[in-house]
Amino acid sequence: MTPRKPLNLLEGPDIQRKFIKNFYITLCVILMIDLTAFFLFDRQGHFPWEEVPFFNAVYGFTACVSLIFIAKILRWIVKQKEGYYD
Repeated sequence: MTPRKPLNLLEGPDIQRKFIKNFYITLCVILMIDLTAFFLFDRQGHFPWEEVPFFNAVYGFTACVSLIFIAKILRWIVKQKEGYYD
């Protein structure tokens, strides 16, 4: 008996196309819900910059990117020599 190859979630071009199509449809639906909520509800922030449109998205993206760069810098600081655990 030959061993079975494990099935990948996105194996095959048809499944990949369906996944990408459904992914973009989901993103569009979420965007429409967010824009509808943006125009229907009154936003009241604690600080003036919280009332700027899309402030939360820009702030979250900036925080994520800065965390990645901080992690890269910390890797250089904390990195051990090649034979440290031997």
